[in-house]
Amino acid sequence: MSIYAIDHVQLSMPKDEEDKARAFYVGLLGFSETPKSAELAGRGGVWFEQGQVRLHMGVEVDFRPLKKAHPALLVDDLSALILYLQANGWEVSTSQPPLDGYRRAHVLDPFGNRLELMEKLG
Repeated sequence: MSIYAIDHVQLSMPKDEEDKARAFYVGLLGFSETPKSAELAGRGGVWFEQGQVRLHMGVEVDFRPLKKAHPALLVDDLSALILYLQANGWEVSTSQPPLDGYRRAHVLDPFGNRLELMEKLG
């Protein structure tokens, strides 16, 4: 028995902020929205995917953003993504300690959740 993949990552968001999530994850990061089942749609939140990456945004009543815990998203052109995010008003932190084989940066989503953006070197 072994764990071989992650099906999705869920981040929290405040109630009634789905449009902010769409603007960031679809409008800026290029995800597509995925329909939620009827049973889950009434809870609020929104689901996204891009290729093999699935990200669920779930409503949390006492919402607090994730400042330390985070998903790390692999990207194919970190420099271009950083410039694109900055041009659209997003602060991107590039002062991360080195990690062998990767360039990386961090950005906060509209709710303050930390996202790590990683590009494989070589």
